[in-house]
Amino acid sequence: MEASFIYEAKGQTLIIRLPKELDHHNCRNLRYETDLLMAENYINRIIFDFSRTKFMDSSGVGILLNRYKQMKAGGGRTAYFGAGPQVQRVLKIAGIPALMEQYENAEAAFCE
Repeated sequence: MEASFIYEAKGQTLIIRLPKELDHHNCRNLRYETDLLMAENYINRIIFDFSRTKFMDSSGVGILLNRYKQMKAGGGRTAYFGAGPQVQRVLKIAGIPALMEQYENAEAAFCE
């Protein structure tokens, strides 16, 4: 099972390329690693890349909401792109599109 996250900091933006499955097994690592990266890089925007993600459970939704609240409290923003139909359905049920900016692709997300 692929559970690796890929992180890329570009200025004050943190891009998180999510794994095939975003579930309770790997969300603890995501929370810990992003806490460190956010503190070290003075992050004010997080972009989640769902291009590889095929499955997400409530733990995945929880981490997204946690990062959204954390960014909002600090005046930052969150966004995402690349969600396939199954993941997009979970995001819609959770109300994520109303909270985060959604982009068609990586280029659109990074252009801003």
